[in-house]
Amino acid sequence: MVLNMKRNNIAEISGQDKLVEHKQRVAFHEAGHAAGIYLNNKLRQLPPVFFKIMFKDMSDVTDADIMAYEMTHDDCIARVEGGRLIECLPPSTDRWVDELTGYDKAMEKLINDYKMAFDADIINLLIGPLAEAKHVADSDDELFNHQLVNLRALKNYGGRSDLALANEYLDSYSANKEQKDNKLDELFNLAFDFVNNDENWAAITQLAHYILSNDKNIIGCEEVVSILDDSVERFKNRRRVVRNH
Repeated sequence: MVLNMKRNNIAEISGQDKLVEHKQRVAFHEAGHAAGIYLNNKLRQLPPVFFKIMFKDMSDVTDADIMAYEMTHDDCIARVEGGRLIECLPPSTDRWVDELTGYDKAMEKLINDYKMAFDADIINLLIGPLAEAKHVADSDDELFNHQLVNLRALKNYGGRSDLALANEYLDSYSANKEQKDNKLDELFNLAFDFVNNDENWAAITQLAHYILSNDKNIIGCEEVVSILDDSVERFKNRRRVVRNH
């Protein structure tokens, strides 16, 4: 009887640990997306876009949900709603650009703005699973580098749906597989650099901790922006203090 009770207690503790780990991974994943949408777009001087972070009630998360995540690495309890600069993709970006090229300066600016928005949307999709991957690496005292975390590895960090949507973008970008692969590699490297930047990582971490400390089903855009701005300002102040000393 005592042995069975110990086993049950161990199983319960193990289940609780998995739930905590699951929540942490989800929090960093969604914080990564949100930081990308706000900070990456801002860095690229792109217009602000509305978004919110949506959560299923964490108290309703079951062992089956966690097991499904461990097997498929695709989470269905949280998502960022909105946040895309391009919501309707043309069948062929190349053809659309060719049709507009040669008009006036306004059309030339429209094409350049579209290309920047196109790249930013994909980068922001990739930042989510990369943020989760960096959190896992940091928690396990492992390195976070291109050799250990590459495009193929993103499916292990809730990135299946993100990659699927990125590929929808790339299907409109070109019919040539090599061109699509090269473009995805280029944008993956930019997303990786964003996550690996100390200032950005501090912002992602602060937002993830805020998510974990609040049992909210919805975190609105203004709330997220306030937290990210606060983190950036804190980071810059710390850097100024270090430089002054």
